[in-house]
Amino acid sequence: MNTALSIQKNIRSSGTIQSRIASLDWPAIHLSLNEFGWAKTGVILTPEECSGLRGLYLDDSRFRSKIIMQRYRFGIGEYKYFNYPLPEVITELRQSLYPHLASLANEWMRNLGMDVSFPGTHQQFIKHCHTQGQNRPTPLLLRYETGGYNCLHQDLYGAVYFPFQTVFLLNSPRRDFDGGEFILVEQRPRSQSAAQVINPGLGEGVIFTTRWRPVKGTRGYYRVNVRHGVSTLTHGLRHTLGIVYHDAE
Repeated sequence: MNTALSIQKNIRSSGTIQSRIASLDWPAIHLSLNEFGWAKTGVILTPEECSGLRGLYLDDSRFRSKIIMQRYRFGIGEYKYFNYPLPEVITELRQSLYPHLASLANEWMRNLGMDVSFPGTHQQFIKHCHTQGQNRPTPLLLRYETGGYNCLHQDLYGAVYFPFQTVFLLNSPRRDFDGGEFILVEQRPRSQSAAQVINPGLGEGVIFTTRWRPVKGTRGYYRVNVRHGVSTLTHGLRHTLGIVYHDAE
């Protein structure tokens, strides 16, 4: 396996979330995103932080809406979108991860000849979202029980979107649940689709492309469309935190 696929460095529980994120091997993460459309971060959130985030799911005052997946044929399970103001840990994750990804996002735009540029800070990007009428927060908590799954999809929410998003696993695989793998599927031009199965650990993030990734061909770069989902849980309970960097209409 290419070492860029899995950044195995564990983050010390001491220090701020910003410092933990700054210490990641960002060149390796960028390499993996370019080659595969995703990268694991290694452990960023402590077990205590994961437990605290899971506990928020029961506090409806924290959320602006709840989605039951079966009602919309999205899968089996449920998720809730946070209200502003976001919990501090989620704001820190959003603001600390974004600058490291914005430089690669701008590189992707240049490679594809797109007249799009992302600012250096998340605060500036969110301000742009709000001027375009996208002012509803998009970070969310997802919850699956035995038999739950999430159909392949993309999280766009409006004309303005950031090319990357991040999901954090908040339960321990094989202890709290079985199954429930994170899945990416590439729709390759003039070829069959290819699936990638990803198994993060407790507190670990998976950074992945929101909509597509650029691939270099004989005539320059072209887009490869990517969707993501979650395979069926065979046992237990699985929570994840979704960090979407753009806001919704």
